[in-house]
Order: sequence, then C-alpha cells, then structure tokens
Amino acid sequence: MKRYEGLFILNTAGKEEGIKEAIDKISAEISAAGGNVETVQKMDRKAFMRVADKKHTAGFYVNVIFAGAPAIVAQLRNRFALSEDVFRLVITHAPEPKPAK
Repeated sequence: MKRYEGLFILNTAGKEEGIKEAIDKISAEISAAGGNVETVQKMDRKAFMRVADKKHTAGFYVNVIFAGAPAIVAQLRNRFALSEDVFRLVITHAPEPKPAK
C-alpha cells in the first residue's frame, strides 16, 4: 500500500454549511474504494487567483492523507469527477512520516 495526499477543493457556491458532510462523504468514498484515511486537514475558504467562471470565485480546501493500492487513484478520480461537492482534485504521493525522536 502506498500513501497518497489528496487536495480537494470543495464547491462552496451558495452552501457554506455543508462542508462537514462533504468531508464525511470524501472519507467514506476513500474507505469504500479500499483506502485507509490517515488524516484530514480542513483549511480555510480561499478565493481563486484566476476566476474562469463567475459562479465559482472561491473554494474550501481540504487535505486528506490516505493509504491504498495504486489502482485506487484512478478509481477515486473517476468517482469525484461526478461529484457536485468536489470542484477540483489533485492526488500526489505522500512522503512517509518521520519517526519522532
């Protein structure tokens, strides 16, 4: 199993209160695909530097570190491409945590 870091930009257009439910759905989707969620880091809502659509001028950023088989990445990208809650998704390899001294 490899460790991955997923940066999710959630669609917050008109719904600020549904962030917790969207994060729970993301964790559930990762677990359903066979992954193991290690940490979830909620970040703030940030305005986009380049606005392509006036409807989406900002997004709520969430960083999720999870472990899974390499095939899980393509499966998650396909699932979240259909989701209305996720505006953008970037998945990269996460470094192994350094042991505490």
